[in-house]
Amino acid sequence: MPKLQGFEFWSRTLGGARHVVAPMVDQSELAWRLLSRRHGAQLCYTPMLHAQVFVRDANYRKENLYCDVCPEDRPLIVQFCANDPEVFVQAALLAQDYCDAIDLNLGCPQMIAKRGHYGAFLQEEWDLLQRMILLAHERLSVPVTCKIRVFPEIDKTVRYAQMLEKAGCQLLTVHGRTKEQKGPMAGTASWEHIKAVRKAVGIPVFANGNIRCLQDVERCIQDTGVQGVMSAEGNLHNPALFEGRSPAVWELAEEYLDIVRQHPCPLSYVRAHLFKLWHHTLQVHQQLREELAKVKTLEGVAAVSQALKLRCQEDMSRQQEGVRPADNLPAFHWICQPYIRPGPREGSKENSGGRSKRALEEEEGSMEGLSKNKLKKQLRNPHKTFDPSLKPKYAKCDQCGNPKGNRCVFNLCRGCCKKRAFRETADCPGHGLLFKTKLEKSLAWKGTQPGLQEAQQDSH
Repeated sequence: MPKLQGFEFWSRTLGGARHVVAPMVDQSELAWRLLSRRHGAQLCYTPMLHAQVFVRDANYRKENLYCDVCPEDRPLIVQFCANDPEVFVQAALLAQDYCDAIDLNLGCPQMIAKRGHYGAFLQEEWDLLQRMILLAHERLSVPVTCKIRVFPEIDKTVRYAQMLEKAGCQLLTVHGRTKEQKGPMAGTASWEHIKAVRKAVGIPVFANGNIRCLQDVERCIQDTGVQGVMSAEGNLHNPALFEGRSPAVWELAEEYLDIVRQHPCPLSYVRAHLFKLWHHTLQVHQQLREELAKVKTLEGVAAVSQALKLRCQEDMSRQQEGVRPADNLPAFHWICQPYIRPGPREGSKENSGGRSKRALEEEEGSMEGLSKNKLKKQLRNPHKTFDPSLKPKYAKCDQCGNPKGNRCVFNLCRGCCKKRAFRETADCPGHGLLFKTKLEKSLAWKGTQPGLQEAQQDSH
């Protein structure tokens, strides 16, 4: 059967999907995808998978895809991060029989993506991306798609999208934020960029960003002309978003836990989902936040969720008519509703001068005291100091720059010293390496064992 492309692929294979659940690391696992599909999602993505690990590690493949095969979990797109055409295609070939398309992640803006050289940090390397998409398009039996972030300039974003389309991308998801817009600095996604891309390409486009309710989905489709809308944060706080409903939190929490019992996943995933679902209630009943963080079993998590349900029902019984929800929430805390991510502090905004979030946090820590992380470290070790002037100064290894051993005969760190001592059959008492001494002892012992030598000669 010939591989479907573009709009034919979207309409026939994906069923003309308009409501899409985003790929989310440790969050769009099978159980969550099934919950979302029950409540209006028409297409789901797997969490981002590392192509290189997927190729070399059979257990990784089994845990993240092969054991998650489920007839109800289709259509499904598997997303990979990669920066090498061959590795990307090898991973995709191993995954293509378990999904309807392979997606290349070109949108992750996190520091781990910068260190690993993938995601949004490949968006300037157009030659590499062309080779990756072209090779995948030629060798895979399923279509290849891409998820991107925008450039500040609309015209450059359009040329970027057209380049990916020309290389063989069959569907494009456009997150209307730049790679610098993340966390407290996220701001508003630009639907103007998405609209311009949609007009400029001849393949289906999904929009991502600013989606908090079903009305946002409909408005986005109307304003941009896209074929579908992808939700991440909105879906995590209200999996019934695509149904246009805002049910009681415990309704969806209990349904999700039932699915997890049928399709198990790591407890950390479950805990993270319940923190999102119960986010507003946990601001009110904070002691249960600590309990949810500490429990070690699925039934323990379910017990905390049940306790939260009872607290909410008590709050509902005491609710007086005409009283508005607290903290300017659109609904009472026991109702599924969007989470409005707070922006940077006003003081930080005025004084940031373009500095990074990390730099601002460090400066803020130095002015107001230690950060939460450093305070935790100090609780564990009261003698720990964070004053840079009091930190010990280490002499560096002559080869790699790591701290060298104070008593190393070669002025090296232990790793470099071990390699050199082995190569030269030398000793370094400072690192406890005695290659020369052990060899001499071995030879001396053999010299005192004539019977052993004769036996070895006879065997030859």
